Amino acid sequence: MTEELDLRAAPGFVDEELSAELPGLRLDWMTIPGGPRSSPTALVRRLESLSNRYRGASVVAMRTWPIPHAYRTFFRQIGLDPDVDRIPSEQAAVSRLLYGGFRSRGALEDALLVALIETGVPVWALDADVVDPGGLGIRTTLAGDVLGAGDQAHGVPEGRLVVADAQRIHALLFGQVAPGHGAGSRTQRIALFSVGVEGVPAIHVEEALWVCAEALRTG
Repeated sequence: MTEELDLRAAPGFVDEELSAELPGLRLDWMTIPGGPRSSPTALVRRLESLSNRYRGASVVAMRTWPIPHAYRTFFRQIGLDPDVDRIPSEQAAVSRLLYGGFRSRGALEDALLVALIETGVPVWALDADVVDPGGLGIRTTLAGDVLGAGDQAHGVPEGRLVVADAQRIHALLFGQVAPGHGAGSRTQRIALFSVGVEGVPAIHVEEALWVCAEALRTG
């Protein structure tokens, strides 16, 4: 991508009851042109350079850093054990140790990983054509809600936290993206979203989107 991008992140909605129960929970999102493609050399080299940030001692220590600590605390609040269901930045760090470096998996996946490593804030990608123009947000599931569509759809238990728009659920919060909703080979526009929690400054949530979009544009 070489064209100039409008990198203004839009704030998503968070259900009122959730905001009261989980202060600081937020979602930001933006739409950019393009779709998955092979990763250019510059982006692969950037990942290689970032691999040097993670050694055994630093991976153990990172859970005490402010942003990872905030996500670990949030996981406990919603009933997840962060030592079992690792937060995204710790999962990336552990994978780096297992494989000896960050593995390139394509431009989009690499850009998402760069954003996570550089900010500590996770970013996900959807096919923008399946996202309602009104935007994304976070809510709890209701009876009868499903993840995905058609033959790939399956029910979601009531009360789960999900990323959704006015029409459909797109992902479990910090979890599975709905089948057919992720950016794929036919994607022409990508909807990026990042999720912040209490203790993570809002600017970092926005920055994660900017870093991802810029990595795709300049990579």
